[in-house]
Amino acid sequence: MSVELANAIYISDTAKKKIHQLMKDAGVENDASYFVRVGVVGGGCSGLSYKLDFDNEAKPMDQVFEDNGIKVVTDLKSFLYLVNTTLDFSDGLNGKGFYFSNPNASRTCGCGESFAV
Repeated sequence: MSVELANAIYISDTAKKKIHQLMKDAGVENDASYFVRVGVVGGGCSGLSYKLDFDNEAKPMDQVFEDNGIKVVTDLKSFLYLVNTTLDFSDGLNGKGFYFSNPNASRTCGCGESFAV
């Protein structure tokens, strides 16, 4: 039985597979100190852009989540934009890569890498 967290950041099954592959490629797959850091920064054609990276240093005001076996960390300011967002991955014909399904975004750009609230 799985319990869905309210007000969290979620990871799709396809994103989970790609994250595991990238962590393996980076040589940090078996290092439990590493996690996925997501954030929001100013910029992009819609005003705000997503930032995604591996990290192993948590900061005092970080918000920490675990979904689908993936530890996700974000700073408090970014979390306000990312509440209930799902990180997904597409390797289809469009070759989109990682993308965010963000219910807080009022509009997104055509490439899906920036958004506005």
